[in-house]
Amino acid sequence: MPILLADIWPIEDQDDFKIHFARWNNHAQPLEVLARDREEWRGWQEYYPGRNDFNRQFIFSLAQFYHEPGTWLFGGVFRVLERHADRYVVEETDRGAGFVGRLKLLSDYRSRTTRTFMQPHYDQFIVKEITREPYAGLPFPGMGNIDLAFDELSTLVRNDRPDWRGALETAKGIYLVTDTRTTRRYVGSAHGENGIWARWSNYVETGHGGNVELRNLVDQNGLEYCQDNFRFALLEDHRMGTSDDVILAREAHWKRILLARGEDGLNRN
Repeated sequence: MPILLADIWPIEDQDDFKIHFARWNNHAQPLEVLARDREEWRGWQEYYPGRNDFNRQFIFSLAQFYHEPGTWLFGGVFRVLERHADRYVVEETDRGAGFVGRLKLLSDYRSRTTRTFMQPHYDQFIVKEITREPYAGLPFPGMGNIDLAFDELSTLVRNDRPDWRGALETAKGIYLVTDTRTTRRYVGSAHGENGIWARWSNYVETGHGGNVELRNLVDQNGLEYCQDNFRFALLEDHRMGTSDDVILAREAHWKRILLARGEDGLNRN
């Protein structure tokens, strides 16, 4: 028999709540925002869409757990302090604080409206799972299955997720960066200290990793362009003891195979 949220967390003042069913906003996944930056997540509650959606005292925030259909991750209860013409001012309360990032709820909510009254939905929430630790990014899938949006990679790096760092900082490799808007590709290699982890961490900070064509994209369109459009995949991994000459030769091989040079690519050489 399913466990309902009301069974473990009775909320009697539901009239004072709005639920925020946060979904992808064409820029970032709310799940990743919640996992990597609580201030940025608070900003999602303070966004004013041109109408007073949060017209109750409290916000029950949920982030769509987009890896699992029908699943939402609890993101905290916020109190609305001020309502302005262009934004809200909110503060996070301690209500349900122990569940933040851990409580996964099942709901078939599909309405385009992301901010709605609590009463019709609260009694229908099914507790799917309460995880041991707050969500901190995708679990490591193995070297042969790495395919990450910039948003996902950023969460892993910001949280210094140990399973990813442990695997990637002890390996050299050849990787692919794809601009999903244009489908142009960049092939790069990681063969310095701390391996692939250090190389990809630099992309999170800069967007371009020091590469000429990618730097041009950042200069022309801003870091946000990379955050919205880049994906990272690992083509090959090698032990740290592998000669740099071998890594560079394999990098050249993949540039040729994937047509990463010329009009379709982002490699200069």
